[in-house]
Amino acid sequence: MAEYRKKRRKICQMCAGKSVDYKDVNIVSKYISEKGKILPRRMTGACAKHQREIAKQIKYARFMALIPYTK
Repeated sequence: MAEYRKKRRKICQMCAGKSVDYKDVNIVSKYISEKGKILPRRMTGACAKHQREIAKQIKYARFMALIPYTK
């Protein structure tokens, strides 16, 4: 018989205390796919409020040429 496990819900990292800043390329690049797209909420585990903030910081980093638009 198959055991059914309840998946644990991902906790939003920003609600836990971490922040995303466009100047920190290593943190911002964790939220970008290999093709250069912004990862969705179901992949990042961020809440809606902080997912919008992640997207804004990624766009700032792209505009300032810290990360490329495409890879």
